[in-house]
Amino acid sequence: MKIVPLGTSSGTPTKERNVSSVTVFINGAWLLFDCGEGTQYRLLRSPLRFGQLEAVFVTHMHGDHIYGLPGLLGTLSLQHRTTPLHIFGPRGIRDFLTWVMKLSYLRLGYELKISEVEEGEVYKSDGFKVVCKPLEHRVTDFGYLIVEDDKPGRFDLERAKELGIPAGPLYRQLQLGSDITLPDGRLIKSSEVVGEKRKGKRVAYCTDTRPCMNAVELSRGATMLIHEATYTEDLADEARLRGHSTAAQAASIAEQAGVERLLITHFSPRYLDIRPLLEEARRIFPNTDAARDLLEIELK
Repeated sequence: MKIVPLGTSSGTPTKERNVSSVTVFINGAWLLFDCGEGTQYRLLRSPLRFGQLEAVFVTHMHGDHIYGLPGLLGTLSLQHRTTPLHIFGPRGIRDFLTWVMKLSYLRLGYELKISEVEEGEVYKSDGFKVVCKPLEHRVTDFGYLIVEDDKPGRFDLERAKELGIPAGPLYRQLQLGSDITLPDGRLIKSSEVVGEKRKGKRVAYCTDTRPCMNAVELSRGATMLIHEATYTEDLADEARLRGHSTAAQAASIAEQAGVERLLITHFSPRYLDIRPLLEEARRIFPNTDAARDLLEIELK
């Protein structure tokens, strides 16, 4: 699994940071979370291929999170995409895209499957699912969690040889959790040669939001939490009024949720240097990194 932020600024772009968008590459395809203006330009500089886009997830209907979506859809059509594209978002996402396409005469050569989400599981694919919970912003807003399927335990090849199990299909049966009977009548249990299941990775994405318990619950035990950190703590009152979080509040959410890693993003354009935000978060949650556009983060 790989994380590639495409836009890490809030509200407006800067010379170094575009507006909100982040991608998660999983199982040979990638998911797009938010699509601010200019997202496709960032994609052109990323290692991601347009044709591998599987689904888009929109947190809320503010322009810095959706204005890049119509252009991206048009580009995909001009590149002769034929496979359906899933788009998930709050109420209003369907009307927004329908009217933009109608008024700009945008005709797509592929099916667009638009779903307006409610709390719970919103998407299921091969090897993972995506669930969402409402957050606390000035408009309807959702956080998303990618949950990778658990993986089978590791196969102990040396132990299998010791037990005299012939290589081939029987190995596969054992790896899938089935017990087998050898030609000599011995029963071999899968647990004798296969370790405990390995828990799948979990990545939570929470922006734009005030600190809230739904962010904690959504990201509990996550491998990585991607959380907005629009302001430093001296602007906590402004953050609350505008429906955002400080870097310290993002770190507190990560600490309460017991996540492994925190990636802060969605920085106010006033911060030309984001080190104060990173330092503030690390004082509470040391395993914090600051996102930057086109940073590649491998989750192993």
